[in-house]
Amino acid sequence: MPADSTPTAFLHKSSIDVAARDRAQLVTLLNETLADAVDLQSQVKVAHWNVKGMHFIALHELFDSVAGVLVEQIDVVAERITTLGGIAEGTVRHAASASRIDEYPSDIHDGKSHVAALVDRMGAYAHNLRLGIEASETIGDPDTNDLYIEISRAIEKQLWLLEAHLQGAESR
Repeated sequence: MPADSTPTAFLHKSSIDVAARDRAQLVTLLNETLADAVDLQSQVKVAHWNVKGMHFIALHELFDSVAGVLVEQIDVVAERITTLGGIAEGTVRHAASASRIDEYPSDIHDGKSHVAALVDRMGAYAHNLRLGIEASETIGDPDTNDLYIEISRAIEKQLWLLEAHLQGAESR
């Protein structure tokens, strides 16, 4: 979050030892992440439902596994928001308007194209998580920082699992 931006997040009272201004900044940051994660999870499910081709079952199951990781992260992020006294803005409509992830293409069906589209979007999400790591460290909240590090590590593993499909195709 830029230093000159003023957080506008609503906060409930909290006895957590983090200043209200810092909690507001963290809630804003986490709601950005929540929007990205909700959007990305829905895009992964679209790939899961629509993938076709020789590697259908492997990709269908992989995409479902990736979506499951995102569902768990969505809950953790939303709960951190409310722990800090904020309001988790996790509706699909909010995610659609606030997500920083590119829209998923509707004209692809084959496995390789779905994998490539998901790699692009997972890479963008991973980048945004690293920005969250930096911002939460700057704000000075080690708990939120640890959350970002934990979900970043999990997303990078999922990104590796997806990229391995494209890397194997490149080596031929």
